[in-house]
Amino acid sequence: MEAYANALLIAIPCFMVLLLVEMAYGYTTGKQTYVFMDTISSLSSGLTNILKDTLGLVVILISYPWLSQQLAITQIDAGVWLYVVAFICIDFASYWSHRLNHKINFFWNQHIIHHSSEEFNMACALRQSVSNILGYGALFLIPAAILGIPQEVIAVLAPLHLFGQFWYHTQHIGKLGWLEYIIVTPSQHRVHHAINPIYIDKNLSAIFCVWDRMFGTFQQELDDEPPVYGVLKPVQSWNPLWINFQHLWGLAIDAWHTKKWRDKLLLWLMPTGWRPADVKRSIPREVITDVSQQTKYAPSHSRLSQLWAMFHFVSTLSLLLLFLYSFGSLQSNQALVLGIILFVSIFGYTSVMDHHRWSIGFEWFRIITAGIVLQLMIPSSLSIIYWPWMTYLFLSSFALIALMRDIVHHPFLKTKNPA
Repeated sequence: MEAYANALLIAIPCFMVLLLVEMAYGYTTGKQTYVFMDTISSLSSGLTNILKDTLGLVVILISYPWLSQQLAITQIDAGVWLYVVAFICIDFASYWSHRLNHKINFFWNQHIIHHSSEEFNMACALRQSVSNILGYGALFLIPAAILGIPQEVIAVLAPLHLFGQFWYHTQHIGKLGWLEYIIVTPSQHRVHHAINPIYIDKNLSAIFCVWDRMFGTFQQELDDEPPVYGVLKPVQSWNPLWINFQHLWGLAIDAWHTKKWRDKLLLWLMPTGWRPADVKRSIPREVITDVSQQTKYAPSHSRLSQLWAMFHFVSTLSLLLLFLYSFGSLQSNQALVLGIILFVSIFGYTSVMDHHRWSIGFEWFRIITAGIVLQLMIPSSLSIIYWPWMTYLFLSSFALIALMRDIVHHPFLKTKNPA
């Protein structure tokens, strides 16, 4: 995990630079694709995913090393071809894992966060899951296991494969000619993120689009069908942690209220969006049937509340980078505590962004509790962690007081949460 943390110290600044370049291009051309609070939500989602992966919050159901030991019938000699074949195997596995996430109710929960933005830009690429806590991905790497590809090679290439999917989350690059027949392009991925009926569940490939063409899921972007982004059941939230478990919560509610035991058991494995007939009647949920009538989630915010959200994102990003830099020197319990506090911090400020009435009280509770826990768990001698955190909590108190005064003049929290 320490090596992963060190790699992120390089990757995160690179991603941020690319985001700023795309924002600047949109601004100068008058084709801005970023919305302030949506962007804060997307970036905050990226922080939660990094935390989850760095802390290793996953239950491995089947591991690749074990699978390789059981299935390997040959071995490719070390060299360029080993890495080429391994990369193709990872991409093949990604296609089928992605397809499963789109097609089955239970698995859609761990992917909905990535599609939840109603915008399409590089920031939404960072909307990655924290709810994928079951480790079964090795099953899709059976071809690699049969070929005897070492775990070390998979471990090196998997992050590169993921990072290679970042660049095509943009509306500023058109179709790329003959490359459209080989790799996944921005045009193809705009289709994938769209909720237009003709585009739903299409273009599931990650790097090579050949899998979509082979298995019947390819759809080109049509000039007369501009993509509309989001999900058919709008998440209506800026809170990435809530979005990560919203669909699962809905399934649990349906399983509890439906009358038939068969439906209680089967709804988890039914096609995405399926609900028992009785709960569809008794607990209706908004579903977009006409994409031309989409109303984007956009709670009102004053300038100060936007600055407040920016303050918390920049602070949590800085504290996360500090966490990654210091990861090797932290005890496991200290790393876990800092990770939990960061999770709760992100949950707190994005809840205020969502206009929840309880969110201000929760923020005070978070600031006070975090201060006490840090005093108990992080010695002041670990100054590189202790003092930045205490400074953040101190400034958060004054920022919250300023926000509360602003609410008097812009009483957005006095109205019912739009969600």
